[in-house]
Amino acid sequence: MGGVNRTRAQSGVSVSTGGRAGANLGAVRSHNAALVLGLLRDAGAEGISRLELAERTGLTPQAVSKITARLREQGFAAQAGRRASTGGKPRTVLRLVPEAGHAVGVHLDRDELRAVLVDLDGAVVAQRRAELDLGAGATTVLGVLARAVEELVGQALGLGDDGALAGAATLLGVGVALPGPLDHVRGVLHRVTGFPEWDGFALRDVLQARLGVAVVVDKDTNAAALGLSVRGEGGSGSFAYLHLGTGLGAGLVIGGSVHRGARTGAGEFGHQVIQLDGPLCECGNRGCVEVLCLGAVGRGEPAEAARVLGVAAANLVGLLDIDAVLLGGRTVAGAPQVYVRGVGDVLAARARREGMPGGAVPVRVAQGGEGLVAEGAAQLLLGRLFGRGDA
Repeated sequence: MGGVNRTRAQSGVSVSTGGRAGANLGAVRSHNAALVLGLLRDAGAEGISRLELAERTGLTPQAVSKITARLREQGFAAQAGRRASTGGKPRTVLRLVPEAGHAVGVHLDRDELRAVLVDLDGAVVAQRRAELDLGAGATTVLGVLARAVEELVGQALGLGDDGALAGAATLLGVGVALPGPLDHVRGVLHRVTGFPEWDGFALRDVLQARLGVAVVVDKDTNAAALGLSVRGEGGSGSFAYLHLGTGLGAGLVIGGSVHRGARTGAGEFGHQVIQLDGPLCECGNRGCVEVLCLGAVGRGEPAEAARVLGVAAANLVGLLDIDAVLLGGRTVAGAPQVYVRGVGDVLAARARREGMPGGAVPVRVAQGGEGLVAEGAAQLLLGRLFGRGDA
């Protein structure tokens, strides 16, 4: 849909634009260039020399010179000064130009939309919030989404003469995160819990045709986990991000990469059954963690909700042996210490019973607040630009 499909290779990942994309989306044409861009971003304002880039990438100095020359020509990199060397003339230091590219991240929740515009550093340039009913039908929901994105980009970057998003020269595209399950690779929704009418809806293709820029679709928890991983909050190892808001899900980072599973369905954490013949969940099962947690929240019992969440988190820790558990979502935000303490107590009791070396897995609230998922959705675009294979 949306015209001729163009596939642009970036960092070993194919991005189907489904129509005209932002001018810079196809500018980084190789895996090696993506590696260099990633190191420029990691170096920050202090920058990094070509020699250091060659040492860290394993590329020849000549290859690095060609890549950085192209990146400077395209506006992605600039000179940051000179640095003294052990011999010879001072080395030229290069830095990333954050304003050379932007991405939109959209969090479609069951009852609201949050959208952010970020630069190449992931810094939020502009943001917008709107009320939303995910069950109002595709026409209504996509209308709210399109208006929010167009207003956000138009005010911050400006649109083309025809009012199209593709006219925003530095716009890379739009990342959309929403409750699962869904097919991340094809951008097709499955039976979103509580909203079965979305089953089989090709959200990515429809949005690309409507917006005229590249679109990537993923689960809200995966997007949040990606954003946390990019910022280094979960460390370099493995962690689980548990999101308790209007629903409950998990984003998993294993060995530094987002784990989606063979069919991109991993992380349906809220629908593990922990009480046989328990209350009926909207997914059709009984005794799911989600229905038990939300039931306790509805009764005004956050401590009980935290205990139930802790039991499910302990199952996850036992199964995957992860390094940390991060908590987020608006329900957690309403009583953060209650949830950290409740989940932590269950994990600590498990660690004592099993004599786990090093003690219990740490539990903490994920940084990022209410914009965490939307900012992670923007990283679905930026991650590909910087060579992350899990974006």
